[in-house]
Amino acid sequence: MLFSAAIPEAQSFLGMEITINNQLRSIAADSVTVQHILDMEVPKRQKGIAVAVNNVIVPKAEWESYPVLSQDKIVIIKATQGG
Repeated sequence: MLFSAAIPEAQSFLGMEITINNQLRSIAADSVTVQHILDMEVPKRQKGIAVAVNNVIVPKAEWESYPVLSQDKIVIIKATQGG
């Protein structure tokens, strides 16, 4: 019993796993927002980016405060030019 009680604490210490564009990632943090993820994935601020968390579009105005939780599935779409 004591061992199983310690497991959630260990998982919390290690961070969380999320999926970004179909790739499993480990994040060494307990509290992350969509903007944190974008800062890691898209280092230069760009226009033409859309983000969905668990198939729900997150408005740009909410990126700074929208929480990302363990096991969330995030899709980042970048618009490109071309024809």
